[in-house]
Amino acid sequence: QVQLVESGGGLVQPGGSLRLSCAASGSGFSSSAMGWYRQAPGKQRELVAGVAPGGSTNYEDSVKGRFTISRDNAKNTVYLQMNSLKPEDTAIYYCNARFGTKYSYWGQGTQVTVSS
Repeated sequence: QVQLVESGGGLVQPGGSLRLSCAASGSGFSSSAMGWYRQAPGKQRELVAGVAPGGSTNYEDSVKGRFTISRDNAKNTVYLQMNSLKPEDTAIYYCNARFGTKYSYWGQGTQVTVSS
């Protein structure tokens, strides 16, 4: 069983930055694919950024060049550095850990609000 706890959300002005953290408990973190998803009101949850066990990353088009995902396997933690934030980035951000195709775990989510 894996538990994920997100932190770092909050209210920020347009153009500002936030860093989200997701701490994982349990074993096997280094072999998991980690991802950050977000869900805005009235919209479906979407993948924002992912990092594979080997470190390769992928990003949703609208965040490329602004967001950076990284992982620290020694701390069982994945991060999402968000720069140049826009109002349309406002959403609940969720951390996901995936082990192969069978097991997937979610955090409780953290609210990010971009507003002046």
